[in-house]
Amino acid sequence: MSVPSDLESSSLPDYSIVHPVPGVGRPLDYVPKPDDPLYIGEQLPTALLPAVSVNQYGAEHEKKAFLPITTVREFVMLQFMNSVTDKPDWVFNPEIIEKWRSETVGAPDLDMTTRMFDYCIAELQHIATHVFPQRQDLALVVYNGNVVKSDSAIASSVKVALQDAVKRLENVHEKNKDWHPDSDEMVLDLVHPSLFPLIYGRTRVLKIAEKVVGLEDLVSRCGEGEALVADATNAPAANVRKQWGHGIEPYSLKYQWLPCEVDISGSEARITSYINNLHPKEHADLYRVIEQVIVAAIPLWELTLAPLYDKDYRYYKRIPCDTVEYGPLPAGLTNQGWNSPPRPVIQPEPGSFDAQNIANTPRAIDFKEIYGKQGRPLQIIVKLANIELTPEKWKYEGGSWHVEGQQNEHICATALYYYSSDNIKSSQLAFRQFVDSDSVYYGYPYQQDQHQFLEELFGCQNGMAGVQDVGKVETREGRLLTFPNILQHQVQPFELEDPMRNGHRKILALFLVDPNVRVASTAYVPSQRLDWWQEAAVDALEQLPFELKEKVFGEVDGFPITLSEAKEIRLDLMKERGQFVTEYHYEVKRVNSFSLCEH
Repeated sequence: MSVPSDLESSSLPDYSIVHPVPGVGRPLDYVPKPDDPLYIGEQLPTALLPAVSVNQYGAEHEKKAFLPITTVREFVMLQFMNSVTDKPDWVFNPEIIEKWRSETVGAPDLDMTTRMFDYCIAELQHIATHVFPQRQDLALVVYNGNVVKSDSAIASSVKVALQDAVKRLENVHEKNKDWHPDSDEMVLDLVHPSLFPLIYGRTRVLKIAEKVVGLEDLVSRCGEGEALVADATNAPAANVRKQWGHGIEPYSLKYQWLPCEVDISGSEARITSYINNLHPKEHADLYRVIEQVIVAAIPLWELTLAPLYDKDYRYYKRIPCDTVEYGPLPAGLTNQGWNSPPRPVIQPEPGSFDAQNIANTPRAIDFKEIYGKQGRPLQIIVKLANIELTPEKWKYEGGSWHVEGQQNEHICATALYYYSSDNIKSSQLAFRQFVDSDSVYYGYPYQQDQHQFLEELFGCQNGMAGVQDVGKVETREGRLLTFPNILQHQVQPFELEDPMRNGHRKILALFLVDPNVRVASTAYVPSQRLDWWQEAAVDALEQLPFELKEKVFGEVDGFPITLSEAKEIRLDLMKERGQFVTEYHYEVKRVNSFSLCEH
């Protein structure tokens, strides 16, 4: 992606001041157009908007939220290659290759043929020889979309530094631990964006053209700005559809997670506005480590998002399947016209591996070139969370299928860094892709009521939503994983390895805001936390008697916000988003389901 020619250095926006963004001086569903000073490219596809996730008749870039319908056999190949690349030394030992062949080809629970296996080995050997040597981080695209993994992107020294830096957040009195609501004290929130979010009608946001909040004045400027209101009478068009009796409300009129600003114009990433709920002075060492993780995540995000930036890119299929082939009727059965018994579906096979398919990649993107050189910071929402298991609570049941955030955040991609795991069995993250159900209806002729091919070839069912299970990725310690917000993901269940002692899995999650859109960030919102304000005020009021200090603190009228009230607000935010996820699943099925009806 190239930078628009009209973005000369003399006319670059000044990001040290507040600019109009969605919800701040602009409608909540505003997207920059070419005449906007902040325009730098088109909005990236997302699975959150109805016009994208459940309607194939949107704009051309919106169709990118749909991936081509893929055969179950190709998913088997992708899953096999993913598992192989989790092993040491990979695929150049003939004895090991033959061992894998005997374990997979013809296995009763795995539809792997000799041609599929040979194709996978050829592709893996090509990647190991020609692709991996070009990348220091050894990042690998494992599923279309793109899902990218790397066990080498982040140095072990950074991992240890992160493990040490979070101890100050972990080693607090038991009563001060922030267990995630409804997690049965298994999920410990260290830093979570649902606490002290932007609250429409209450959060004070700086005025347009004012100097932004930095890392030094986030508390001293507490109270500056005006309460931001999301006008329900002028709701986003996507929300209005819900008022017509159907649809979803992708935009919240209550809340928005707040990202921090990250300068990538130099050789390193530099966080320039506070991470929500992580004090930059008290946790300066943690800020530095998170910056290092961001540096490592950017090249993986570039791989993940490249297909969405490249409008002309088309995914290649290892197993092309543009029609359905049937075998003869079983012996003893005859063709009876429309009432004939179903003929067996012939499963397709891959051709020979062609290195040109691997070379057919989307145009590379470079965040430094597109954004850094224009002085445009990235916006990143940060979360730190631990899953803690004990002999009494020995199993984590997993999460729900979802895409990240609501459309207010404009999240385009996620990076998950699994920086510490102890005494847990293998844990995995599963993915699902959206497909255009009409592509099957119009693309695959079928006889009356004979649509068993849908399940046999593609793993889908008539009458069900246009989604496909893609596969899983192991979330081992030291792994960095990135994926776009056009895919659904789900944390899989896992349990203790040794049931007699405690275990944990710790993650750092980075949610990337669409760099082409930008939203209100912590640069626009001075700290909302009463406890941070009080700590800073204590120094200024040090000479006052205790009674006067209490009087000063007691006269604060509803702002900043107390921690106890923030937790109540978090419950409401979670309720709203939980309802959104439920309605989202229903709407996807209602509008984009397979409907191979009678002719």
